Amino acid sequence: MFTLDGIRKFHSWTHACLNLLLEHVSTIPVGDYGKELPNFGFNTVRKQVIHIFNCEGFWIHTLQGLRYVDREPSECPAVADAKLLQWTVTQRTAAYLSSLTDERLNANTELHFPDGDIAVRTPALVIHHFLTHGFHHKGQIVAMCRALGYPAPDTDLNHFE
Repeated sequence: MFTLDGIRKFHSWTHACLNLLLEHVSTIPVGDYGKELPNFGFNTVRKQVIHIFNCEGFWIHTLQGLRYVDREPSECPAVADAKLLQWTVTQRTAAYLSSLTDERLNANTELHFPDGDIAVRTPALVIHHFLTHGFHHKGQIVAMCRALGYPAPDTDLNHFE
């Protein structure tokens, strides 16, 4: 069974790692932040960053039965814009977690998607999904930074205990 305290800690660690990466990315020239690189599904660092936060926003809204409107990368041309989106999304996640009990965190919840599809998942599983998904894209951003000539520092979990 997952606990709210554990999920909150996992959420905090994930965003602490993302903050390290965003600090590094903020040193990259804007032209390179938006430079297209082949062989990535989201082919710019900016698109990868915004995708991470859009996913968290989408899933937290979906867990609450609310519709989420993705932010377009063009709406967030600078890293400061991405940080504001991150702050907004993390606040929404924190508020959602405050509305739960440990039991509800682990209880099946019916999720309704914009296309009409319905799925049943626990909030714990959904949150686990978008946090690990964020690490997947964080790794892609690190690889992109390397390819652009701006190797990232260590951005993993060993800094936060």
